[in-house]
Amino acid sequence: MSKKIKIIIGIIILLIVITITSLFVWYNQGLKAPKNNNTEKIIEVQSGTSTVNILNNLKQNNVIKNELIAKIYIKLNNIKSLKAGKYEFSGNESLPEVLNILTGGKIMDETITITFLEGKNIRYVAKQIADNTNNTANDVYDLLENEDYIKSLVSKYWFLTEDIEKTGIYYPLEGYLYPDTYSFENGDVEVQTIFGKMLDKMDEILTKYKQKIESGKISIHNILTMASIVELEGNNSENRAKIASVIYNRLSKKMSLGSDVTTYYGIKVDMGERDLYAKEINTYNQYNTRGPNMAGKLPIGPIASVSEESINAVLNPASESYLYFVADKNGEIYFSNTNEEHEQTIQTLKKKGLWYEYE
Repeated sequence: MSKKIKIIIGIIILLIVITITSLFVWYNQGLKAPKNNNTEKIIEVQSGTSTVNILNNLKQNNVIKNELIAKIYIKLNNIKSLKAGKYEFSGNESLPEVLNILTGGKIMDETITITFLEGKNIRYVAKQIADNTNNTANDVYDLLENEDYIKSLVSKYWFLTEDIEKTGIYYPLEGYLYPDTYSFENGDVEVQTIFGKMLDKMDEILTKYKQKIESGKISIHNILTMASIVELEGNNSENRAKIASVIYNRLSKKMSLGSDVTTYYGIKVDMGERDLYAKEINTYNQYNTRGPNMAGKLPIGPIASVSEESINAVLNPASESYLYFVADKNGEIYFSNTNEEHEQTIQTLKKKGLWYEYE
């Protein structure tokens, strides 16, 4: 072999080595995470999307460095398919890590939780749902106005009766949606699903007292109506049991309950927004127990969500003869047996600046 041929062969071998080395370096560099990429990315892979399109999307979002290298890696490692789903990438994953996530189906956790507080009305529930899901407040109200839906619930739950369909009821499920923290798969959850969970929880709570409820003389609707007043007027278990006894005592004597919280609800103003006007107190409304023609009557329905403690207070009221109670601006509650004692308490609170004034 001549010297010239040896040189040519040497050059060819050198080129092959350089090429192989370059390809090796290129391939290994392509396996690394993209440079200067520390931004979290959300990638959604739709069912039926081709591997080519998935890789193109990953490259466009700077999740991988090179589509061709990704294809080679998939071929060499016999990766069969990339699963549909929504994925979250930190921006620091290597190509093998990215593909492992996509093949392992490590889908992004989209679980959401919504907390509904006790003593709140449907307007609050609608806002919570609108703030935490892809629904609007109007979606909530529209469902509540769906007569077929409400009738289906009455057929399903033992504690829902035709009372919730009475003319004059603002929201049929007011007081029946149990306040708690609930988890849902994602923000696309339907209002009907949310209500279902809340009603199931109420079913669980009320079933504990079902025998007592069904053997008593008071309807479940009126029990929850009283419980909603107790919830808003009371601040601890002892006070709630006493408030429940006041409600029973006044009803038995055909007296007006005279509860401010019912007046606020009747005019659709939330407690704390402002004080009441005298004309609002004196206007008839089926919810307003301070208005005319409401002596010895409960509101037409519940005015807020209720806790188990308030339900229990109504079912097991304190054995007291109190006919009056009043709360000051600090939430302290004072009970009286006579109107004279009650008025003296009010005057004392006024002198101390602890009384709600009405315009």
